[in-house]
Amino acid sequence: MPDHIVQIDHVTHRYGGNRVALDNLSLDVRPGEIFGFLGPNGSGKTTLFRILSTLVPPTSGTIRIGGHDVTRDRDAVRRHIGVVFQSPSLDKQLTAEENLRHHGHLYGLRGAELATRTSELLGALKLGDRARERVGTFSGGMRRRVELAKGMLTRPRILLLDEPSTGLDPAARIDLWDYLTRVRAEQNVTVLLTTHLMDEADRCDRLAILARGRLLAYDSPEAMKARVGGDVISIEVSDASRSDARRAIERVVGTPVSEVDGSLRVERHAGHELVPRIIEALPAGTVQSISLSRPTLEDVFVQLTGHRFRDEG
Repeated sequence: MPDHIVQIDHVTHRYGGNRVALDNLSLDVRPGEIFGFLGPNGSGKTTLFRILSTLVPPTSGTIRIGGHDVTRDRDAVRRHIGVVFQSPSLDKQLTAEENLRHHGHLYGLRGAELATRTSELLGALKLGDRARERVGTFSGGMRRRVELAKGMLTRPRILLLDEPSTGLDPAARIDLWDYLTRVRAEQNVTVLLTTHLMDEADRCDRLAILARGRLLAYDSPEAMKARVGGDVISIEVSDASRSDARRAIERVVGTPVSEVDGSLRVERHAGHELVPRIIEALPAGTVQSISLSRPTLEDVFVQLTGHRFRDEG
């Protein structure tokens, strides 16, 4: 088995010749892993998804999926991938079974084999008893499961998911992830997904964080959080006292204090020992709030960009 099933090599993509959506992106995805592309709206992850799914070619650079170039060998790539788009692609007037049947016909599937695959997938996704009901009567979570069944109908080696939890309630999101981890374990399917949700990104084996089309970090979520540097202390003070408070806190901690969206921020091991010292070092009433937490992917993003996770223009 090759070391990498997806290889992205110096990929740049521009719109209109000027606006850069992806900027010299390079990374690899291993067979059988769940790999996430995390970024706010405007980070380039949807553009990358469109290139991976062979809808548009990159402006420059190469992407190979299963050894095939997404630009030159689109038909070969499409035989390896299943795609679930963020926008629904179901016919609401058809039943779940009929939606899968028509999708299978597009890929040359017919007869008993198509019927068997349809039945197995709808059963695996807890829709077996609703197979002959119109999709228009389904909840958002049920429709998402039909979309997943469509994506898996051709038994792809790689499943591409664009914002898979869009519109799902917490219970439906749990069901989605149960299914993804099961197909990865049982069928060695490689899962690539885009997301702007931190908890969803935390479930991935490895992760690429994107911002303004650039790759900021590329590792497991645990490794990324470990590099933050211990506990995260966030201190809220009034605008008028912020400069004085910052200098006072720096005298306590002995290192520069960063400012993120108006909050003062300290990253230190054993942060609980510093909290009372910080409060004591500031005049009474200066601290509006102070919090202590273990590093999260939000903290990773803050460390990489200097601001909180938000949509980019």
